[in-house]
Amino acid sequence: MKKTFLSICCLGLFALSNVACAGQAKANKEVAAATDETNVTAVEADSTGYIVKVGQMAPDFTITLTDGKQVSLSSLRGKVVMLQFTASWCGVCRKEMPFIEKDIWLKNKSNPQFMLIGIDRDEPLDKVLAFMKATGVTYPMGLDPGADIFAKYALRQSGITRNVLIGRDGKILKLTRLYNEEEFSSLVQAIDEELKK
Repeated sequence: MKKTFLSICCLGLFALSNVACAGQAKANKEVAAATDETNVTAVEADSTGYIVKVGQMAPDFTITLTDGKQVSLSSLRGKVVMLQFTASWCGVCRKEMPFIEKDIWLKNKSNPQFMLIGIDRDEPLDKVLAFMKATGVTYPMGLDPGADIFAKYALRQSGITRNVLIGRDGKILKLTRLYNEEEFSSLVQAIDEELKK
């Protein structure tokens, strides 16, 4: 009887230790996975916070424009597409947007092979409409609640303004960050060259 009791106790302890070890192993795997995910993100992000690279396919998304229409990036395949990530609170965006309007949009808006979409980071429609009016832009703007579209291209906590130029094949041709005249000129030139092809 004593031996049976001891055997049952030993089996019980053995079973408990296996459950505890399995739980610890699972917890260790989850921690390792979280750590790996953090490391992968850190490795993939460049010094400006982009997690996409020139030459790779641009991540697809669907956006609702200020006029209520929905557009998916994949539906624009075959066109040269420029995405401009912006927000009303961004001073650099406000500085850059009139140049985008004048030097890119007004020059190319009648070209059926070109599309420009401003993507406003996490602001309501009324604020975006007021922002467009204040900056004088007429190019299409869309809403990005929660910055979920932005997070497909850059670390969610990283800043704007950013421009992404996408070729007819859906691959990224150019990435810009902030605004300086030289980089902006090279963006305009890249759009012109791509539209000539």
